[in-house]
Amino acid sequence: MKILIVSDKESKSLWDFYEPGKLDPYDLIISCGDLAPQYLSFLATFTKAPVLYVHGNHDDCYEQTPPEGCTCIDGKIYHFRGLRIVGLGGSMRYRPGINQYTDSEMNHRVRKLRYRIWRSHGFDLLVTHSPAKGLGDCEDLTHTGFEAFVKMLDRYHPAYHVHGHVHANYSYKKKGPIAYGPTTILNVYESYVLEIPDPPAPAKKRRRHRRRADHS
Repeated sequence: MKILIVSDKESKSLWDFYEPGKLDPYDLIISCGDLAPQYLSFLATFTKAPVLYVHGNHDDCYEQTPPEGCTCIDGKIYHFRGLRIVGLGGSMRYRPGINQYTDSEMNHRVRKLRYRIWRSHGFDLLVTHSPAKGLGDCEDLTHTGFEAFVKMLDRYHPAYHVHGHVHANYSYKKKGPIAYGPTTILNVYESYVLEIPDPPAPAKKRRRHRRRADHS
């Protein structure tokens, strides 16, 4: 499975200089936030793959202009060809904004997902805008990560956590993937191609046939 992940900066290659067929190799496109809704709508127009997104801290405009042809997975769990994806957008609250949260508020959002995650027997990919606390974040409040995400990684052990928000030019320390237990953490700026094996198909449940009692 080939997944195109975009975040924080519109790619000129994919927008200004787009060429027909450029999006054909991708099975799925995921936005980690802070992108113009018109950009995501453009991508959705030229691909047959689903385009999923969470909100960045600068995406309040999505309330009036949501990305057309795209699916919001913010605060939801989404299944795609056996891949279980959890989405949680927003950043640490540093000023008024509908996509900013305290760590306590983010913990509450995570708790609301627990039953659906349990029903799905966990998840494979965590999609957020902000990083987890101490795992690729910065020291300023705006770019501080959420402790709530660390708890999710510790509890569910997903294969991947992808996020944006911490731009590549903020610090030399933010480059490259981070290994946290079995989870690979990827900080995406502009675009990143993630290739993973297709998840195994779920086993089909065998129906039990009851024998009818013989009343003769």
